[in-house]
Amino acid sequence: MSHPAPAPASALAPAAAKPRLRLLQIFTMSFGFLGIQFGFALQNGNTSRILRSFGANVDELPMFWIVAPLVGMIIQPIIGHYSDHTWNRLGRRKPYFLTGALLSATALAFLPNSGAMAGIIPALWIGAGMVMVMDASFNIAMEPFRALVADNLPDAQRTRGFAIQTFLIGVGAVAGSALPSFMADLSKRYAAHAGESGWQAWLAKAGSQVADSSGVANNIRYSFYIGAIIFVAAILVTVFFSKEYPPAEYERYHGKPDAAAKEAGLKSIFKDFRNMPRTMRQLGLVQFFSWFALFSMWVFTTDAVATHVYGLPASDTKSVTYNDAGNMVGSAFGIYNFVAAGYALLLPVLARYIGRRATHAISLLAGGAGLISIYFIKDPAMLKVSMIGVGLAWASILAMPYVILSGSIPAGKLGIYMGIFNFFITLPQIVNGIFGGPIVKHLYGNQPIYAIVLAGFCMICAAICVLFVYDAGAIRIKQEKLVKPVVS
Repeated sequence: MSHPAPAPASALAPAAAKPRLRLLQIFTMSFGFLGIQFGFALQNGNTSRILRSFGANVDELPMFWIVAPLVGMIIQPIIGHYSDHTWNRLGRRKPYFLTGALLSATALAFLPNSGAMAGIIPALWIGAGMVMVMDASFNIAMEPFRALVADNLPDAQRTRGFAIQTFLIGVGAVAGSALPSFMADLSKRYAAHAGESGWQAWLAKAGSQVADSSGVANNIRYSFYIGAIIFVAAILVTVFFSKEYPPAEYERYHGKPDAAAKEAGLKSIFKDFRNMPRTMRQLGLVQFFSWFALFSMWVFTTDAVATHVYGLPASDTKSVTYNDAGNMVGSAFGIYNFVAAGYALLLPVLARYIGRRATHAISLLAGGAGLISIYFIKDPAMLKVSMIGVGLAWASILAMPYVILSGSIPAGKLGIYMGIFNFFITLPQIVNGIFGGPIVKHLYGNQPIYAIVLAGFCMICAAICVLFVYDAGAIRIKQEKLVKPVVS
């Protein structure tokens, strides 16, 4: 039986139908994201308090956090471009996320030790530099995973593929968010053995919440060490147990790449940016509101809870109570990631019955309600209830935009366009990083809780915007379902 002639790279329809993958194959293909999110959760839940312990003021935090989106804006399109044109012994995407994993593990180990390394340069600036290195490394590891799912899965399986990826992200994030509190609980359990020798004494010391001369407590430091190990181990599962299509087979399913595009250099990134699909432009507004909200949540929640719920003064950054507030936020972040992990498995079902856009809109509305509800909390334990709505939104944010987007991207441009799409994640964080701190200081009177309320309303705006996005992939799936009975 002869196969149809390969389609050009610019065509959205593949030259031949890609085979459906088994659940285990989809699982191992994305398993490395569990490690990435484990490290990402440690960063999100603890970077603010680490930098605060090094001397950063609360209104300065966004300027330190802005490093992440700035680095991502530069790194991801470049990695996406080169991964589109790479093939070696490891594969096409694998060399990049393996390199990113090793660099990320190194940065995770060094960040909490920035104070000990301080000499002429203040610990705060060393810590900020480590955050920059960590963010660059995370981006190197993260970007190819999105393209890998789109590379290997047909349209009909992409919702499941990104949902499983989101499930693994949730599992990694739950573990990463909960680890500092878990270490602290172990320390309290074995506190009677402090000063002795043996593993109980080691646990009592490793989980201590009392900050040493460097300003960082041991439960944070050892959590970052464990995170570095898990990060690399999870990436290795994907490297060794998943496959990528070799060039000839890839061309069979995606079409032969255009010779000019194949030889184009980095300047082609700007051309691709100008020619981005309509769906990507529309999703850009959705992403702007979503990630503006997420950035505020990650940066300000610890201090918002410490001041608004625990009643601490803004100047308190090192007390046991402040660390308790930080641990509560870390545990609450674990809840939203736990909810996201479970909800991710329901996304394909919801999308099948109510559509991709409606699924994302409902999820974002739940996130907005959850963030706004934090303002009304009096009992710190209720923070975990607020995070349920955030978890629904987080699962959808990590999956549905990529599902919708992947159906509108030319096959030979998956890597570069996934990287360019990151602009719509980084830009709102940069805007928030520049203006968020001054707004909290001058408009909100150093009350970060109001930044969290604004984040909730941004989520609601994103929910409205997604209803107007053109979903080419969903239309194509409907057409295929209509054609099949006729062919049979």
